[in-house]
Amino acid sequence: MGMLIVTALVLTAGYTALLCAYRIGWQQQPVFDTLANYEPTTTITVVIPARNERDNIGRCLASLQAQRYPVELFEVIVVDDHSDDGTADVVNSCGMKNVRCIKLADAVQTDKKIIAYKKAALAAGIAAAGGTLIITTDADCTAEPQWLTTIAACYEATKPAMIVAPVIYSSDSSLLQVFQLIDFMSMQGITGAAAQLKLGNMSNGANLAFSREAFNRVGGYEGIDHMASGDDYLLMMKIQRAYPGGIFYLKSQEAIVSTPPQPTWREFISQRIRWASKSGKYNDARLTAILVLVYLFNVSFLVLLTCSAVKPACLYTAAAMLAIKTGVEFFFLAPVAAFFHRKGWQGYFVLLQPLHILYIVVAGFLGFAGKYEWKGRQVR
Repeated sequence: MGMLIVTALVLTAGYTALLCAYRIGWQQQPVFDTLANYEPTTTITVVIPARNERDNIGRCLASLQAQRYPVELFEVIVVDDHSDDGTADVVNSCGMKNVRCIKLADAVQTDKKIIAYKKAALAAGIAAAGGTLIITTDADCTAEPQWLTTIAACYEATKPAMIVAPVIYSSDSSLLQVFQLIDFMSMQGITGAAAQLKLGNMSNGANLAFSREAFNRVGGYEGIDHMASGDDYLLMMKIQRAYPGGIFYLKSQEAIVSTPPQPTWREFISQRIRWASKSGKYNDARLTAILVLVYLFNVSFLVLLTCSAVKPACLYTAAAMLAIKTGVEFFFLAPVAAFFHRKGWQGYFVLLQPLHILYIVVAGFLGFAGKYEWKGRQVR
């Protein structure tokens, strides 16, 4: 038991150091400001894969229509992934001249077995794109009016192969949505901090930009299309290998994309299992080591609680670890929440800690197993 407690304390020290480093990295990550006299020249194609998104795609397109970017410089391609709810009808009737809808079923070979439908939809959209810069987002997302302008300004100023931009959940005061907001906001903060500290790259396909040249040079999704998930991260790793140092994190409030959280606990867990299913596919020793540390740290709580029936010191150790976890995560998240204009989560923070530990352990384990349901499809 003594070795167990020592191991748990070592994991706690490692986790504390990691979160403190992330706070430093987030605050050191420079904010990108678009010059007041900026005149864009980059042609952009926004690619949106959509499967049964009739209720969401209209709001997404409306936010694109409100973009303060020259309409002649950007187009929107929605790729209808076998929807049966009239998604394509909404797109075709939106009235925007620079928006078109293509069907995934028409873009792929009839005899080709598709495993990664989202990657196939994105590839179809990119193949039809005319823009120099490709930006991907999801059909349930909405963007700030300066979204395209900010990304284009960043691209023209820094010439990266890929730009990773921030995403946030819209949320109400329900337990489920606040829990998702805190969890997701933490991941977004880590994405920016890790990029600054060179502790591994992370990304989210809801707000991702890359040059069409870079996409073609790495062969697009070839070689990673055997996995249903990973359209963002696995592509990013291919580009990172071809363009060392070519990934740029865009820290700008005007570049934020908003997306709704999952409506039910089941769908939330399924989404996180899908994200975690990339475990073991990270070709990045730093990120892998961090993920192992975080997972073992959370597992140690369950082990200590189980052993506390025999040795009460395990319970005291777990309680001390929980207090440290709460404090250091609060310390890290405070400036991240300020950036995203989400300061109303503090009251829930302590109460949600036990749930967060359990969720990390369960989602991580099931994600490694790699079986989940998404968009009505069973995936292994």
